[in-house]
Amino acid sequence: MKKHKEIIILLFLIFSLEAEDGHQLWLRNQTIKHVKIVCSGHSATLNIARQELKQGWLGNAGEEVNLSIKYDKSIKGDGYKLDDSGVQANTDLGILYGVYELLRRQKSDQTAKDIISNPSYELRLLNHWDNLDGTIERGYAGYSIFWRNEKDSLTVTEQDKLLWQEYARANASIGINGAVLNNVNASPRMLAGENLKKVKAIADVLRPYGMKTYLSVNFSSPAVLGGLKTSDPLNKEVIKWWKDKVKEIYSLIPDFGGFLVKANSEGQPGPQDFGRTHADGANMLADALNHYGGIVMWRAFVYSQKENDRARQAYAEFVPLDGHFRENVIIQVKNGPVDFQPREPFNPLFGAMKKTPVMPELQITQEYLGHAIQLVFLSTMWEEFFNSDTYQQGAGSTVARCTDGSVYAQKYTAIAGVANIGLDMNWCGHPFAQANWYAFGRLAWNNKLTSDEIAEEWIKLTFSDQLENSNSRDWYEQFLLPVKELMLQSREAAVNYMMPLGLHHIFAGHHHYGPGPWYAPDIRPDWTPPYYHQADTNGIGFNRTRTGSNAVAQYHEPLCSQFNDPETCPEIYLLWFHHLPWDYKMKNGRILWDELCYHYDKGLHQVREFQKIWDKVEPYVDKQRFTEVQSKLRRHCRDAQIWKDGCLLYFQQFSRRPIPYDIERPIYDLYDLGNMDPLTYKKVIE
Repeated sequence: MKKHKEIIILLFLIFSLEAEDGHQLWLRNQTIKHVKIVCSGHSATLNIARQELKQGWLGNAGEEVNLSIKYDKSIKGDGYKLDDSGVQANTDLGILYGVYELLRRQKSDQTAKDIISNPSYELRLLNHWDNLDGTIERGYAGYSIFWRNEKDSLTVTEQDKLLWQEYARANASIGINGAVLNNVNASPRMLAGENLKKVKAIADVLRPYGMKTYLSVNFSSPAVLGGLKTSDPLNKEVIKWWKDKVKEIYSLIPDFGGFLVKANSEGQPGPQDFGRTHADGANMLADALNHYGGIVMWRAFVYSQKENDRARQAYAEFVPLDGHFRENVIIQVKNGPVDFQPREPFNPLFGAMKKTPVMPELQITQEYLGHAIQLVFLSTMWEEFFNSDTYQQGAGSTVARCTDGSVYAQKYTAIAGVANIGLDMNWCGHPFAQANWYAFGRLAWNNKLTSDEIAEEWIKLTFSDQLENSNSRDWYEQFLLPVKELMLQSREAAVNYMMPLGLHHIFAGHHHYGPGPWYAPDIRPDWTPPYYHQADTNGIGFNRTRTGSNAVAQYHEPLCSQFNDPETCPEIYLLWFHHLPWDYKMKNGRILWDELCYHYDKGLHQVREFQKIWDKVEPYVDKQRFTEVQSKLRRHCRDAQIWKDGCLLYFQQFSRRPIPYDIERPIYDLYDLGNMDPLTYKKVIE
């Protein structure tokens, strides 16, 4: 009888949950309770703060909340203070951020008083890799929310404005205060007058939510768009062209933020085309922007075939220029020295540039981590990155402290995330990909938050009110805890089934999705997987020690010596820095080949466990999102199997060793089949 009753309750819960498309993100409406708001100020931003309180208040009905703009030296920038009376800040925007924090704490069952919260970074930006034709480079959630490939692409509809407003609201709720509206591989047409008018329309919608607009610019714009004979940054006509263009922009958008520049990288034009330095190019643009308070974010993502190890090039090009940049230039640096890999050591530029502001660039869109198909919570990667110690000013000189102004005095502090946002109804393509947008904003505001805190917060905001009448302890234990653990393990699982122990960039082709450790003859040599994994009959891994490319020398001691010695190098980076024999003994006593096999197998089984966890929480999730995640996890599991089999079968031709008996064997065991050439391996996997 009891079991029969439980089944009835279970069926009731499943069918009573309303379907949700995920469009509301973590800002889903609650039961509205009356709240008395006291605020003497008047502005568009304060009006938003009032409205958010009215539609989201979960405190006592009729309670009075004061929104007080009153200077307090303990509050920095757009920070805020929460106490029994309400929210206090130095700015209108600080009030809005404080209101969002108050509501977030109410919904996630956290105390909401006696709190002072100041942002870790002054500038907290999303980089949209959106093109003027509406496509998005590395976009996995549909077309651009800003641009579209239509004859009337420059028109602005009410639907556009509503969408941009929803976008701005979501960003403001997690403290993001800027957006670069177009691809770093920028078209010169971005600066054409008709496009700037649309940028103005976007800026007008984002402004009340505290978001500034920025643009990526093509360094050849003076020649391509302006008709000049050159784009040399020291040419007087070029300098004047940029000054005139900047003046035009600010006449339309008085609070325009500035430029993001990708130069002399992957074929993009830059100052080196004219025998000039990165500093020459950045400073020319900085001078044009300085009068208006604008900044230049100059990307350090550079590499060429001349460098025998592309992991070294950014450091080699930029460290000699430290101190040569204008004060409104910030060097934007990817978290790792290669390219947003599932795991990399931190880029050695962090902490090494002591006279020039450096801002981290993180990738929210999952270019190398399963697109919008695989469930991978990126906060754990970013937490690992922030907590990495550079030792540049002694122990404790973490990446976080070297970039947020704690170690080096700098005029600006900033951080950027490459957005995963598109026109898909749920914005991000995968319901759990929303958590990465959320996590970036929360860490940009407070780089000391833990992934555990962020994951629990996001789950409560995104799912909790679905079962208001159910037992809360049951919901916490049966839903929140297992789903949180799934999220926290997901990035490590991806590393395991893709590229464990420091392997990197062994993807098939340009899409960076499936495995491809075999040689790809249609791709330049320094992009091919064999360039990175260096597998041969002697062993595997990239030698970056003092006897190899000497990339270890770019790290401050004791890291240099630690990374240089395989006995002291952290095993998570072992094959990043070392080429080691297949029978190299690991710390747990296994040989390297066996350890690789166990990691690949573990990753696959972790994803299978994710499927089981999600199936069990069906009663606690609306049918639409449950089914969508379930379907994606099936594909995720299949693709993890392909990663494991593809990599182990390929590497087995070099190791010439059997798969350990106690792990699941691939479809083929090439130890039995004999050697195959790389292209045959590719055909077997396909």
